[in-house]
Amino acid sequence: MPHSKQPSHFQSLMLLQWPLSYLAIFWILQPLFIYLLFTSLWPLPALYLAWLFLDWKTPERGGRRSAWVRNWCVWTHIRDYFPITILKTKDLSPEHNYLMGIHPHGLLTFGAFCNFCTEATGFSKTFPGITPHLATLSWFFKIPFVREYLMAKGVCSVSQPAIDYLLSHSTGNLVGIVVGGVGEALQSVPNTTTLILQKRKGFVRTALQHGAHLVPTFTFGETEVYDQVLFHKDSRMYKFQSCFRRIFGFYFCVFYGQSFCQGSTGLLPYSRPIVTVVGEPLPLPQIENPSQEMVDKYHALYMDALHKLFDQHKTHYGCSETQKLFFL
Repeated sequence: MPHSKQPSHFQSLMLLQWPLSYLAIFWILQPLFIYLLFTSLWPLPALYLAWLFLDWKTPERGGRRSAWVRNWCVWTHIRDYFPITILKTKDLSPEHNYLMGIHPHGLLTFGAFCNFCTEATGFSKTFPGITPHLATLSWFFKIPFVREYLMAKGVCSVSQPAIDYLLSHSTGNLVGIVVGGVGEALQSVPNTTTLILQKRKGFVRTALQHGAHLVPTFTFGETEVYDQVLFHKDSRMYKFQSCFRRIFGFYFCVFYGQSFCQGSTGLLPYSRPIVTVVGEPLPLPQIENPSQEMVDKYHALYMDALHKLFDQHKTHYGCSETQKLFFL
């Protein structure tokens, strides 16, 4: 049953994290920009398009974060709604760069957003000297204004050039990748601890190429805040979801939570605790062209570290002693 706490009006802003909202903004702004070009206001879209052209590569060159945006008070309301917290198990030295695997994806990745894209949970105080960047779909940075909003929060493109730039320029950078990706979102339902990880090895190869430390994290409660309607693989709806993903890069998930009225169904997430546990960093050597055997070795070590992290904390954050972590 959903928690009895009533959501405040601030919680509607959480829907800004929904990828479909970015898509809606794209389809609204595109014709609006074209229309304004043929009106007396044509200098406004023209200036922005010129700026967009000059600034096109910025998301792949470290972005343009804003401490002011990351400290907006609305993020604290989102934090307190669930609530969302971060737990440090080991210090992260500013003398190194880090590639963090974030698990699980969940539907909207509230834990990673609040912990790494805002200062609501005090990331800078918890990990002094570390600059977090959460990687997301590259095409979001092609949407006017959405790209500015994302970069201001410290979000970066998940493209290889963007990650390479952050891991090769100075130290103290942390790049968070939701390794399971959108495929994991499609199977996100309460009481599940299944991760898509066994064949996801590209992040390990990248970490080896830069000598970045791998940091396993697990967010307890991420899959508990929404219910999702799952469709059989032979159904028309599943085929539509697959087609949607091929076009836009993410799945059209059918999910529901609670509404402003207690006991009724809506799009607000259930107010259930979300805790991101940041594990001990796994040091990696720097190898410009790592062999597949080397990648497999450190990938196995990473999965083992993630498994241990889950087992050490699961009973403290809503999982039973018998709950297992599965890798697909």
